[in-house]
Amino acid sequence: MNNKKGTPISDSKDNSRQGISSVEVSMKVLQALEHGRGPMSLTEIAMHTGMSASRVHRYLVSFNRIGLTIQTQNSGLYDLGPAMRRLGIESLRRMNEVGIASEHIAALRDRTAHSVNLAVWGDTGPIVVRWEYGAYALPITIRLGATMPLLNSSLGRIFLSYLPATMTQHILEEQTGQSSMPSTAELGAIRDRILSTGFTVTSGAIIPGVTSIAAPVRTAVSSTLLAISVVLPESLASDQTVHDLQQQLHQTAAEISLDLGVPTQDLPHDGATPH
Repeated sequence: MNNKKGTPISDSKDNSRQGISSVEVSMKVLQALEHGRGPMSLTEIAMHTGMSASRVHRYLVSFNRIGLTIQTQNSGLYDLGPAMRRLGIESLRRMNEVGIASEHIAALRDRTAHSVNLAVWGDTGPIVVRWEYGAYALPITIRLGATMPLLNSSLGRIFLSYLPATMTQHILEEQTGQSSMPSTAELGAIRDRILSTGFTVTSGAIIPGVTSIAAPVRTAVSSTLLAISVVLPESLASDQTVHDLQQQLHQTAAEISLDLGVPTQDLPHDGATPH
């Protein structure tokens, strides 16, 4: 129905609340298949959706017709179909990890009032691609595109711990030199500590008087890793403040990972990040 100017008239005063409930319900079926991590029976899907098997079956019949799901003839199990794979691949192709993460780190800066930065892995090591300045002055200015040291920076230690040694070893050797290269046992201790907690904290490692707390961000592409850190004056870095900022980092990293397509069940719990 149109008004006199030809503009469609809404059936409701609040367009934001309009929707098609059957579409929303049908997503429960697809999400059940996602969480199942493999082919599932009709009974299993119904159990995960909280719907009757007959109702779920009707959705699956339609999904099978358009390729969102498939049913294996031999086993009778259901799985995500070729149309769903094409949608997923195209979604990944369009995804801008840095752009998505940048929105979240600005919010983290606003919540904490401290400076926050974002780094990605590059040919020379961790590269700072975003820096959000906080309310507290710091005796340091990091330019975008700067490469951070693997061993002495919190961002660097995240990549050192979570990326395969084949990707980091040669860069670590170039940055430290053979004479200053830590032993295998020392590197193992650093990695074990960070992998067990999901965080790393450095104080005065690069610039005296500065504390940095960093955490990893998982992406839907297993070979991609981002790292975020909160940077604050060392004089403000009490044990309680550091603990609170770790929790804020954990929350932000989880939110970014969800937006980047990481399944909920793969997200870390209690501050630790799966590896």
